[in-house]
Amino acid sequence: MRLSALSAAAFRTAFDFGQRETAHWFPGHMAKGLKQMRDSLRKVDCIVEIHDARISFPTEPMTSIKLYFESILKQLERSGVKNVLFTDCLKQRDDSIKKIVPVVTELIQTAPRFHREEDRSYCLMVIGVPNVGKSSLINALRRTNLKKGKASRVGGEPGITKAVLTKIQVCERPLMYLLDTPGVLPPKIENIETGMKLALCGTILDHLVGEDIMADYLLFSLNRLQRFGYVEKYELEGPCDDIQHVLKCIAVKLGKTQRVKAITGVGDITIKVPNYSAAAYDFIRAFRKGELGKVMLD
Repeated sequence: MRLSALSAAAFRTAFDFGQRETAHWFPGHMAKGLKQMRDSLRKVDCIVEIHDARISFPTEPMTSIKLYFESILKQLERSGVKNVLFTDCLKQRDDSIKKIVPVVTELIQTAPRFHREEDRSYCLMVIGVPNVGKSSLINALRRTNLKKGKASRVGGEPGITKAVLTKIQVCERPLMYLLDTPGVLPPKIENIETGMKLALCGTILDHLVGEDIMADYLLFSLNRLQRFGYVEKYELEGPCDDIQHVLKCIAVKLGKTQRVKAITGVGDITIKVPNYSAAAYDFIRAFRKGELGKVMLD
């Protein structure tokens, strides 16, 4: 849903983070995982790096997703980066998943393998930030090439995979294995806006950032990009830049209320008020599930 006729002057042009500091999340399993990954490199023929398309590369916002992806590819090619595939591992059938094994096989066969020359099996390592979909990719490869089910546990929260696992077979011909790894972040995220985008995509635990400010930044971003899918989903009268009003409407629509005590001149009474926290939670989850449209935050 796009209401381009709406005056952009009605929305904020900058987001006020106040005195908030960038959320940092570098638990012990990340440090341990990085060491295990370094130690495992000698056993690996190829590294597969997973990015979230919503925050993958900085570029100007575009309405057309196809044009957006094409611009990313051209930008990467100019930087010398090749062999980029866009996948959707949530689908039971995704044509791009089928391309991974042939592309990886060609890369390995056309490059020196050094001490792994005599090993006829191929070993890959998948890396990326937390909750980016590494385990989902492994399961999709197994489903596509081996017709088998899940081998890696997946979840909607970061930190599901906490250690480098044993080899997981993802293909029979050629014989190919893949190492699942824990998602890792830099020990320090310098830019608070970068941290907010990572949090919205589920890379940082919500409670470390605060769902209230995450919901407000999401609303700011959707309005800035003129992506008004939230208006239709929550049956609002129109786009709005007031997060309290939006959350109140969401809470009323979903029946998310809570009882609170109010002190009056005749004694304490219990009243129902909108549950803003539950509404913010639903708003953020709707974005993560793609229910507000296909939105790129960069």
